[in-house]
Amino acid sequence: MSLHDDAVAVLTAWTAPTAGEESLRAEFLDHLAAHEDAMLRECVPGHLTATTAVLSHDGARVLLTLHPKAGMWLPMGGHCEPSDTTLAGVALREAEEESGIADLKLLPGPLALDRHRVWCHPPHSWHLDVEYAAVAPEGAEAVISEESLDLRWFPVEEIPELSDEATRRLAARGRAALAERVAAGRGTAG
Repeated sequence: MSLHDDAVAVLTAWTAPTAGEESLRAEFLDHLAAHEDAMLRECVPGHLTATTAVLSHDGARVLLTLHPKAGMWLPMGGHCEPSDTTLAGVALREAEEESGIADLKLLPGPLALDRHRVWCHPPHSWHLDVEYAAVAPEGAEAVISEESLDLRWFPVEEIPELSDEATRRLAARGRAALAERVAAGRGTAG
């Protein structure tokens, strides 16, 4: 199965928690149907990306990166690569690369969808973002990558103003998903 096929399967099976995200889900599926290269940065109108809220082991904090282009505190995430085979794999790869934390455990997802304007193809294009959450091992220490100006842990309820509602929503949904798994005795691994 190709990454494109995986994205279609993931989005077809996903139940959107809001009407707005249901509209995005349909838009993402239409985009995939119209563009064979929809998973790659080269797709000019826009392309699917994967984002991951990295949570502390107990779900109390979220690790955010100070994004150099956006100038905001955002979750880890980015573009698909030709070697990627699943959206979940992209989400985990990007989270580990940008956080410097090994052994992250991806929670079952996706947890949210978001569409935002970016600068990949001037004057702009769109990221059709499929969003996940992952849990860091206890005591994990983040390492700033060249893709970030800074990395910091923030309490999920205290994400800085210099962020956005999509980040707040994803962190809260990630924490809720982790709490649900722990309550059900399933741990953190997806």
